[in-house]
Amino acid sequence: MKGRPVRAEPYLDSLDVITGEVIGRFEVTTPAEVSRVVEHARRAQREWAQVRVTVRAKLLDRLAEVFKARRNEIAEVVTRENGKPLAEALFAEVLVSLDSIRWHASRAERMLRPERVGHHNLIFKGKRGRLEYEPWGVVAVISPWNYPIAIPVTSIVAAVMAGNAVVLKPSELVPWCGALLGELFDQAGFPVDLVQVIQGGGDLGQALIEASPDKVFFTGSVATGRKVAEMCARRLIPSVLELGGKDAMIVLSDADIEAASSAAVWGSFTNCGQACLSVERIYVEPGVIDRFTDLCVEKARKLRLGSGLEPEIEIGPMIRRQQVERVERQLKDAVARGARILTGGRRRPELGECFFEPTVVSGVDSSMLLMQEETFGPVLAIQGVADAEDGVACANDSAFGLGASVWTATFARGEAIARRLRCGSVMVNDVISCYGITEAPHGGRGASGWGRTHSRLGLLEMVQVKYVDSDVFPRGPKPWWFPYNRGLIEMAEGVFEALFGSKPLDRWRGLGNAWHGYRKRQR
Repeated sequence: MKGRPVRAEPYLDSLDVITGEVIGRFEVTTPAEVSRVVEHARRAQREWAQVRVTVRAKLLDRLAEVFKARRNEIAEVVTRENGKPLAEALFAEVLVSLDSIRWHASRAERMLRPERVGHHNLIFKGKRGRLEYEPWGVVAVISPWNYPIAIPVTSIVAAVMAGNAVVLKPSELVPWCGALLGELFDQAGFPVDLVQVIQGGGDLGQALIEASPDKVFFTGSVATGRKVAEMCARRLIPSVLELGGKDAMIVLSDADIEAASSAAVWGSFTNCGQACLSVERIYVEPGVIDRFTDLCVEKARKLRLGSGLEPEIEIGPMIRRQQVERVERQLKDAVARGARILTGGRRRPELGECFFEPTVVSGVDSSMLLMQEETFGPVLAIQGVADAEDGVACANDSAFGLGASVWTATFARGEAIARRLRCGSVMVNDVISCYGITEAPHGGRGASGWGRTHSRLGLLEMVQVKYVDSDVFPRGPKPWWFPYNRGLIEMAEGVFEALFGSKPLDRWRGLGNAWHGYRKRQR
C-alpha cells in the first residue's frame, strides 16, 4: 500500500509510526488558500441545502458500501500511521464509522422534520407554532490523530445530512488518514467541494477559523482548545469542543473483580492509552484493592507489544516520542511523591522509538501529576478509597469531566452513584464502549469542553433552530396592541386570575373579567 504522490514541496510526510519510514507524502494547503476552499464550500452548500434529506441519505448508504468494501485498507492505513492494532482499527475506527453512517442515513430525515410546538397558554391557542431545522452552512472539523477516522466521520456525516458543507483539517500526524477520508467521500459520489480536506499544521487550523466558517468542531488538547475557543469567540462563531479527559473508575467491594480488572486493563491500554475516554484514575474500596491490583498486574504483564499489523499484538507504539516523554515525566513525579510502579514503566527501544510498556502504578494520590493531568499513555493508576462516598469525591476532584465508570453487583447502586458523577457519560460495569453507541451523546464539561457529537443531540448541533408561528385568525388587531387604555388594564387583571388563579372559581371569574375588559377596550 502506498501513499498518493504529490508535488515535492510543500508536503507532509506520513510516517510509519513503528519504523519511522516515510510511507506517503501529501500536499500541504497554505493558509492563503483556505479562504478559497471555504468559498468553494459555500457554493457547494447552497446547492446541497436544496437536496432532499432522503437523497442525502442515499449518498450516505453509498458511502457505507465504500467503507465496507475498503475496510481492510482503511484499517491498515490507520495501523501504520497511528499505531493501533488492526483489531482496534477495524472495530474502533471502521465499525464505529460505518454504524454512524448507517444510523444517520436511516434516522436523520425523521429527526430533521419540522416539529410542531403546542401552546399551553390560552392567549396563544389561536397560533400554530413549529420548529424548523436549517443548516449552518460551512462546518469546520478539526480532528485529532488518536482516532483519525471515527472522530471526524461522526461529525462529517451529521453535518452533510443536515445540509452543511464540511472542511476537514486532520492532524498533521495522520495526513494519509485525512486524505483517505476525502477519497472515500469522493468515491461515494458526494458533490464536488461539499467535503474538502486540507492538510497542514496548527497555522492551518488557525487560518481555517479566520476564514469564518459557520461552526467549528474541534477535538484535541485543552491548550489548543482554549485558543480555538478564543478565536471563535472573537468572531462569534459557535463551537463544539472535545478536549480530552481524566476518566475515573470506581470499583466497589461487591463488584466482579475479575471482570473489573479486565476492564481496567483494556480501558487503560487500548490504543496504547491514547483515548479521550481512557481509564486514567481508578478508585477501589477496601477489601478488594489487593486482589484487584494483583489481577491488573498479572493481566498487564501478559499483553504483547509490537507491530499492530500482526493479529496477535495488543499494544502498539505511542504516536511520537514527545508523548512517551510526557508519560515518563508524570511517572517520575508520581514515584518521587511515593507511588510504586508494579509493572512496566520502561521504553522498549528494541521494538521502536515510541514503544512503552503497559504500566500499573499503586499508592497514588491527587497531589501527583499522574492524577491531575491527562496522561494519554499506557498507565493504569490505582488509589484506595475509604468507601463509595470517598470514591465519588475523588472522581469529582478533577478539572476534567468527560467520562467515568462504576463497578458494582447492584444495578440500582451503580446508577445512583452515576448520577452524582460530574461528567458527560457514565458506564456501569463497562468502560469506553459508550463512544461506539451512535445513539449515545458524546461530550463533557469543565476542561473536557462543551457541546455534543453522536446521537440526536449531535445532529442538532449541525442545525440552526428556527421557530415559525402562523396565526389562525389573521384578521383584526390583537387585543394587546396599541392603543393602550383602561380596558386593557382591566383585561390584564382578569387574564392574571384566569391563568394563574389558585382556585377554579377564581379562574372562571378572571376569565369573565378579562372578557369584560376586552369588550370595554373595544368601545
